[in-house]
Amino acid sequence: MVEKSGGVQSVERAFELMELIGRAGGECSLTELSAESPLPPPTIHRLLRTLVGVGYVRQLPNRRYALGPRLIRLGVVANRQLGAVAGPVLQSLVDLLSETASLAVLDGDMVIYTGQVPSARLMRTSDEVGKRVGLHTSGVGKAVLAELDDARILKLVTQSGLPAPTTNSATTLSAVFANVERVRNDGYAIDDEELEIGVRCVAMAVPGAPTPMAIGISGPTTRVSKDMIARAIPALRNATGVISEALVGANEQ
Repeated sequence: MVEKSGGVQSVERAFELMELIGRAGGECSLTELSAESPLPPPTIHRLLRTLVGVGYVRQLPNRRYALGPRLIRLGVVANRQLGAVAGPVLQSLVDLLSETASLAVLDGDMVIYTGQVPSARLMRTSDEVGKRVGLHTSGVGKAVLAELDDARILKLVTQSGLPAPTTNSATTLSAVFANVERVRNDGYAIDDEELEIGVRCVAMAVPGAPTPMAIGISGPTTRVSKDMIARAIPALRNATGVISEALVGANEQ
């Protein structure tokens, strides 16, 4: 069956199920999928059986479903391609602002760093690629949160349990949503020693990204001042625009 968009409905549904599994942290039950998807359980079960057969989903001994090993290869290639686009963009930010530039992507109820160019300065921030950090405490996480609808935000932050790495971290839903509203109004997010004492980050989401992602500039609070943030905002706007254009162009090919 073909939808008006020209897409094959069964393929779209299969990818939607894999997205749901990914949002749940990588595994979930048929009951949980049925609660999140508008599809009837027999359709979900049939699609899952097909995905298991081709290796994109696997069924665990406890009957829950998890993302399969064939996705790993695709993910590696996708990350390599994203890195090829993001690397020069992050480097240009470091050249301009002299602080560490990072790219992070939504991963379950957290964000994961998929690219980074460290500052050349002796005192600098550095979070290794592959590290996961909180949505409500990191600059990149806040920027990503502001791209989501309120229902999904509520689900993700409730699922995370709102851990507080520092005394500045938001610990209530009202504080999280106040931060989200601030980011939506300002167009950028700030982590003011909420993830790590002595570190400040300014971040901005990549508009139109197929998977929510953001670019952040981070450094010691002594250097990431109001003046530096004012310089970083237009640079981040340009950088996220470049990556957005590249991603949109790739999807249209």
